[in-house]
Amino acid sequence: MGLMLLEIIGWVGTLVVVAAYLLLSMHKISSDSKGYQYMNLFGAIAIRVNSLTHKAYPSVATNIIWGAIAIYALFRTKPSP
Repeated sequence: MGLMLLEIIGWVGTLVVVAAYLLLSMHKISSDSKGYQYMNLFGAIAIRVNSLTHKAYPSVATNIIWGAIAIYALFRTKPSP
């Protein structure tokens, strides 16, 4: 995978995580919603891919935990009626 593509993946992941937080802060999305959790999961995976490329292991660890929390929350979230 090209370095430029990995950079784009990292930036997209960052934008998705920040967008999720912005939407939550603006009360446009609930922390219990699947959309919010999927945004966090996608962002964590994308940032982790980029961080591995740069051997930024603290960021890799943070995003493994971030993604695990999102997965836990997705299984805990009740389906919408």
